[in-house]
Amino acid sequence: MGLTIHYKLRALGGEARALRLVQALRQAALDLPFKWVGPIENVRGQQCRFEDRPRDDRSRWLLIGATKWIEVREKAPDGAGNILTSHQITPLHVIGFEADPGDGCETARIGLCRYPATVSTPKGPLKTKLPGWRWSSFCKTQYASNPDCGGVENFLRCHLLVIAMLDKAKAAGCLGEVDDEGGFWENRDLRALVREVGEWNEQIAAGVGRLKDLLGPGVLSEITRFPNFEQLEADGQ
Repeated sequence: MGLTIHYKLRALGGEARALRLVQALRQAALDLPFKWVGPIENVRGQQCRFEDRPRDDRSRWLLIGATKWIEVREKAPDGAGNILTSHQITPLHVIGFEADPGDGCETARIGLCRYPATVSTPKGPLKTKLPGWRWSSFCKTQYASNPDCGGVENFLRCHLLVIAMLDKAKAAGCLGEVDDEGGFWENRDLRALVREVGEWNEQIAAGVGRLKDLLGPGVLSEITRFPNFEQLEADGQ
């Protein structure tokens, strides 16, 4: 839970074009003041399975993000009604990298993947309907507003860095969709973005406060790390 930028990338063509696009986006990230930019991961086949990576392998999260799930409504085994089943879609090829906008912010993951046309299920082959090269991910920027991380100024820097990367993807012709919960992608209004993150902080603090009252002090949330949590909670109420 928290103010997040969701985004999708799309591309047609072969592996060489996909690689050039990802390389261009990584260079754009290096040219921007990201805290950290990782190397490009270019893997295929069994190497795309995040399950085979050690838990401390940083690339594991990139591959988890590249893995998709398709939900299908099927008849229940006893024939009484329908059930919703999920099927894992492991990519055939992943080209991507990570970029860390700053303290308190989630890591942004950028790339392109190619997926199989069908996967095997107990009910037979299932069409994935995932043509071409594609990517879908998100970056939660809200908690970069923690005063201990630099407050609203740090949040704005992190949020705008992710937006700048998506602007580069749009210019390169590989941007699909963007859903910015802060509204900045659409209106480019900094004052509105500051108001929005402030309201999110207050609302989440109030919600977490109610949970702590119900369940006890063991309830943990990133918002409780804010040194002004109690004030945010009061304002949210």
